[in-house]
Amino acid sequence: MTRFSVCILAFIPLCCAAVAQAPVSNAVSSPASAPISAPVSTPVSVQSTATSAASPEIREFQKIEDSWSAAVNERDQYGLELVMSPLFVDVSASGDITTRNQQVANVITGEDKTIHLDQRVITVRMLGDVAVTNGTYALHHKANTAEVNEKGIFTHVYERSHGSWLCINSQRTVLHEDSNAKQKKQSTAELPFHIPLFSKSDKGPQ
Repeated sequence: MTRFSVCILAFIPLCCAAVAQAPVSNAVSSPASAPISAPVSTPVSVQSTATSAASPEIREFQKIEDSWSAAVNERDQYGLELVMSPLFVDVSASGDITTRNQQVANVITGEDKTIHLDQRVITVRMLGDVAVTNGTYALHHKANTAEVNEKGIFTHVYERSHGSWLCINSQRTVLHEDSNAKQKKQSTAELPFHIPLFSKSDKGPQ
């Protein structure tokens, strides 16, 4: 009886230890059975913030100026009427004042067949239904019997009419080269046209 009691007492702690170890083994084995996947990093696409140097307004009015130039170069009466308002007034670099009808007549019946116009918009100011554009132009034409390459700046005032922009006023100013500037060796490459802010003679004493 004593031996049986001792065996029973020795067996009970072993059972308790086995029961106590069972949750631990389950806890240890559970991560292996259901592994936790590491978060996958998704590459984030970075959009470029760089924009075109020309604003939408400059691009819009450059198209109008291109249509204007093309109408002059191709002697297109209809194309010229599409960009000029019936109230259009032009002040040329020489001071001549003409209307739209006179501009159209000059394009159609003008004797100067060498005329060629190129215009580039630099700034645009929006004032509601009125827009003011400033830019540079290059005009090849005849003066008396000689051919002239005229370069200058222009100001065009546009008015929005029925969803379209029509020019109501144009003024041009010729830019003369500085005769006091040092002569530099001319290259055969075509150089960009710049607007001079002042000449050397305009500078005050240093």
